[in-house]
Amino acid sequence: MLTKKQLDLLDFINKRMQRDGVPPSFDEMKEALDLRSKSGIHRLITALEERGFIRRLAHRARAIEIVKLPESLGGRPAGFVPQVIEGDRPDSRPMGAQPISHSEAAELPLLGRIAAGTPIESVADNPPNIAVPGAMISGNARHYALEVKGDSMIEAGINDGDVVIIRETASAENGDIVVAQVEGYEATLKRFRRRGEMIVLEAANAAYEPRVLPLGAVKVQGKLVGLIRTY
Repeated sequence: MLTKKQLDLLDFINKRMQRDGVPPSFDEMKEALDLRSKSGIHRLITALEERGFIRRLAHRARAIEIVKLPESLGGRPAGFVPQVIEGDRPDSRPMGAQPISHSEAAELPLLGRIAAGTPIESVADNPPNIAVPGAMISGNARHYALEVKGDSMIEAGINDGDVVIIRETASAENGDIVVAQVEGYEATLKRFRRRGEMIVLEAANAAYEPRVLPLGAVKVQGKLVGLIRTY
């Protein structure tokens, strides 16, 4: 699965290569996606390369090769649905199903990775399900699972490789650990605090500085409600 920004960039690169035979420059990509800096393009390019959609050729300027396209851009079907970042993930329960009781196990989609360090995109391609205790599921809210990458939340007991259970919500209280979408295309797991018109995303590791962002740059997409660790 790709985020909307990743999909938009892949579509732009593909159309420009079909038209001109060469990929666009980073400045052209930045302008096309209406981003404020080229660092955002670098992150999107890296994400597309990691997911196997493009390949950067070494020692050649502006050398990008399209490896594959998602179905929505004319590629072969691969279960592509841009869900996580846009918040339109479908309910994981079958239609008509009753809320899960605390005594039952629940199957949640493992939607991808979430950063507890340098922000990365949370992604999922044909996500597998993961069984979680029913006690982690509250009421009728939608829930999903993400694998943690990074060490910035270790003092909160969240380690690299842990699986966190997230209850989908757009609101948070000060001190909640949340999935925060940053500037429309990054996702990170941090402690949430609001200070006037600013949002502070705090790590639980003294080695990391808090991130202070304008209110409009941060969108809460879920709150931590559980954690699963495999030894």
